[in-house]
Amino acid sequence: MRLTYRVLKSPRKKDLLALLAGADRRSIGRADEVSGMVLKRPALFPELMAGLWNADPVVRMRAADVAEKVSRKQPELLQPFKAELLGLLREASEQELRWHLAQMVPRLLLTQLDRMRVASVLKSYLEDRSSIVKTFAMQALADLASDDTTLLPETVELVHQLTRSGTPAMRARGRKLLAQLGRVKSKTRNVEGSGSE
Repeated sequence: MRLTYRVLKSPRKKDLLALLAGADRRSIGRADEVSGMVLKRPALFPELMAGLWNADPVVRMRAADVAEKVSRKQPELLQPFKAELLGLLREASEQELRWHLAQMVPRLLLTQLDRMRVASVLKSYLEDRSSIVKTFAMQALADLASDDTTLLPETVELVHQLTRSGTPAMRARGRKLLAQLGRVKSKTRNVEGSGSE
């Protein structure tokens, strides 16, 4: 019997998202394979992003995972979806979506008002039951404060608190973030000092 294989050269939306379907939320399924496809063909990114609003929670989770991995290497792909991502950041209740969004949103080009609004949402993520969501929210807040020093004082205080009271993962991340934020504060002081001379 001769077997024939269909090569997926130009996946339509349903084909791309079908690769992310599955029953096990604890598995990433074929997310790495889809990441490679989208990195090779960035024109597929809008089709991938549609998956963040898919009716299937497993597809939503895996699409968010792929979008995060792809945007780590090509953050500019996120920018056309800024409004949708900021809206989803506010509305998302699933922990998997939340922790991927917390990683992606600081990669956007944000106005100061955007950063303030995003920081407010991320602070609410610190109340999430998932320590992974909390850890990525801490990281995102630190990343925002590194770009906007008006957010530094409150962020440093929050990270101090979470480093004292959080899970072991949060405490470990918190120590790294305090060092990161300390460098930002030091650089800011140096710039202000040289400007006053």
